[in-house]
Amino acid sequence: MSGPIRVIVHPPSQTGGRRVRVDGEVLGLAHHVADVAEFLRRAGLEIDPAEVTEVPWIDWRGAGPEHWGPETSN
Repeated sequence: MSGPIRVIVHPPSQTGGRRVRVDGEVLGLAHHVADVAEFLRRAGLEIDPAEVTEVPWIDWRGAGPEHWGPETSN
């Protein structure tokens, strides 16, 4: 693959989870950071789950890595 890798974690969906794309290809719907790491591993990008929130080449859109679904209010 030429050029920098572009990983996008889309905003949380209304039903929960976040779509993950690598260079335009949807890898799946993640429900936590470990899912993102697993999708990237399957795409040939080895990354420790603890590092997923820190690497600059992952674009967290709409919310940070601590948000995965609709917020509930009490």
